[in-house]
This record gives sequence, structure tokens and C-alpha cells, in this order.
Amino acid sequence: MTTPSNKTPRGSLFTMMALEFFIWGAWLPLIFGYLPSLGFSPGQQSLILNAFPVASIVGMFFSNQWADRKFIPEKFLAFSHLVGGLAILGCGFTKEFLPFFLLMLVHCLLYVPTISITNSIAFANMKDPEKEFGIVRMGGTIGWILAAWPFTFIFVNWDAVQAANPAGLVDWLGAALAHPLTGDAAKAATKWTFIVAGLASLTLAAFSLTLPRTAQKPVTAGVEKLAWLEALRLLKHPFVLVLWLVTLVDSFVHNCYFNWTGVFLGTAKEAGGVGIPSNWITPVMSIGQIAEILTMFVLGATLKKFGWRTTMIVGILGHAARFAVYAFFPQSAAMIIVVQVLHGICYAFFFATVYIFVDAYFPKDIRTSAQGLFNLQILGLGALLANSICPWLLQSVYTVKAVTDFHGLFLVPLIVASIAAVALALFFHPPKAATAGTGAAGGPH
Repeated sequence: MTTPSNKTPRGSLFTMMALEFFIWGAWLPLIFGYLPSLGFSPGQQSLILNAFPVASIVGMFFSNQWADRKFIPEKFLAFSHLVGGLAILGCGFTKEFLPFFLLMLVHCLLYVPTISITNSIAFANMKDPEKEFGIVRMGGTIGWILAAWPFTFIFVNWDAVQAANPAGLVDWLGAALAHPLTGDAAKAATKWTFIVAGLASLTLAAFSLTLPRTAQKPVTAGVEKLAWLEALRLLKHPFVLVLWLVTLVDSFVHNCYFNWTGVFLGTAKEAGGVGIPSNWITPVMSIGQIAEILTMFVLGATLKKFGWRTTMIVGILGHAARFAVYAFFPQSAAMIIVVQVLHGICYAFFFATVYIFVDAYFPKDIRTSAQGLFNLQILGLGALLANSICPWLLQSVYTVKAVTDFHGLFLVPLIVASIAAVALALFFHPPKAATAGTGAAGGPH
């Protein structure tokens, strides 16, 4: 424990998580449709989208090492969000490829390591991580939701609302929701997602300085000085290697969702999509995060009852089920909207469980790097694969004469997720005894 109080500072940690994921949630869902509207080629789009996973790879070998062995985490968090916030803010004011790419790269290089760092700060200040992490991490879920809903009003055709001359608040609200921006106007308004993200990042930079002080972790004699190298050596344990590889596959599937869902929801029905109005796309996608809140509440109990493997398998199969609905019921807006609730199971039962697993099994002095080892897959290589393949599959393989074969497109992640679930069931066998925060008996130390 690193704070003078015997109580977990849940309020501060919760707010930290909320701001952390508000930033990402503000710009990510709509960037996939925004980049083509700027005239960027598929190759240029992939370069911009891959700034995030590349930053995850760099963070594994550089930023997380500092966080584990060199820096005070809270100060690193403040610096990263100050500079990274200014960078993402700049993305809202340029339409040229090179400056947009460079600003996004700077933002991602500084933002991505903070995901591991916020996890480490949270775990360092918890009394019972298995019980408390789900509640604290729920702050990130709420932050993502809060990032989505303001755009319901940003993406409004205010000229049409004014022309309707609504009388009273209720009529005004109805007119606003009934007149979304469309076409080029909706795409142009997407610049506000980057401005909002930048302002949130600057806010977190200031808030980071108020977080509980986390002590630096001394390197004991005989311990590898490179934390990331020690973390990599843990892959010699079969159960760690299997989970690491399955995490790569699940990350690919997860990023297929982000690459394609916004486009799928916004595409007109006659072109094969769902036909959701532009100002409702991010709120519809945020339903998954609302469901994630409920899932986080039961995550601790689920882990105790069903164990690591079963919980993770259910999380992976959530992806398969969601893409099955996408593939076989693309014209049913109601089903597409309802199935968003599976996002809670997909995230909490796999990715959040992986983070808790790392804290339970891995040595204290390399935990940020151990989190980074799995973020290398979750935010790095898996996203890199998806961001390189998904634009090509969507725009060149499954779209012919402006009509997309969403059925064939969504069968790809459906099949891949199913294979990953089977692999985890057959080959992931962690040691039986593990105490959160102390390492596992028979596991890596």
C-alpha cells in the first residue's frame, strides 16, 4: 500500500479511469469514417490508425520501463497527458495528412503507456484488487460513455432546428434529436471529437498531480534491470504464452468491431447497412459500455465462481455472438442495437480479467511492464493487424459498386473468435493456487 490511509482511494482512482478512457472514447469511434472524408488513401488511413498500436509496441520497451523502474507514475501521467493532449487537440485543426499523422503519432506515443500506468496506479493503491478493480475500472467505462453522448448534440443541424422554431425545452430537444447532420456536414463536425479529447487530456494532466503518491519500486540485487525483458521471459511458461497469443487474436477481433461498427451503423439500408442517423451512432455504440458497468459489478464474483479460463472464454464468445447478429441480421436495427450489450461481456470477461490475472501472477517490480506485455497484444499487434487489414477488407474486398457485403465481412471475426475460444479451452491451464498481488504458486516469479 502506498498511501497513508488504510482505505483504497476509490474516488480518485475512479475519476482517473473516467478521464483516461473519456479521451480515447471521444475520438476513436468516428475516426474510421472521418479519415476517408479528408481524402486520405487507404494506405494513409492505415498509417494514422496504426499510430496507436505502434505506440503500444514502443511503450513495451521504453515507457513502461520508466514507469516500473525510473519515474514516479503520477508525474509521468501528468506529463504524458499535457503533451499528448496538445497533440490530439491539434488534430482537430488540420486536414493535411502529414501534420495529422505526426500529431496523432505524438499523442499515441504518450497516451498508450498511460493505460498500463493507470492500471498500475490503481492496483498499487488497492487493498483487494480482485474485488475492487472491476469497480474502479468501471470509471473508465463511464468515461467512455460520457465521451459519446455530447456528440448527440454536436452532430445536430442547428439551422434546421432554428427553422423549426420549437416552442419550449421539450420541443427544442425533440427538434434537435430529429435533425442530425448528414453527409459532408456530419463528417466535417467530427473534428470536434479531437478537440474534446484534447481538453479532457489536459484536465487529466492537472488531476494526475492530485493522485495518491505511488512509491517507486526498487530493483533488488540479481534482478534483471530491464523490466520489459524480465516480463518477456515469463512467456516461457506455457499458460502465459497461450494467454498472450489468444489475447492477440481477441484484440484483432475487438478492433474489427471498432473499425467496422460505426460504418455499418451509419450506412444506408439500401447499401447494406443499418441506417442509424449520424448523431446516434456513438450513443448506440455506448450501449456496450453501459452494459460493461453491470458486468464489472459481477466480475469479481464471476471469477471466484467460474475461474480464469471459463470467464475468459465467455468473453471471447461474446464477440462471436455479436458478429453473428451483424452477419445474419444486418437489416434488423433493433437486434443490432440490443446486441451492443455484449460489449460488456467482451471487455470485462476477457481484457479486464487479463489485467487482474497479470496482477495476481506477476512479480511486483515488473507489473507495469507485464501489463505492457499484454497491452502489446491488446493495443499493439492485434490493433496493428486489424487496422492494416480491416480498411482493405471493407473497401476493396467486400464492397462492390458502393454496396458492402456485410454478411461475408462479419463472418471473418466470427470464425476467428470461435477458434480463439476453443484454443483457450484446450491449452490454457494456469496453476491452481494464486493470491492476487503476490504471485502464483508454481507460476512465474
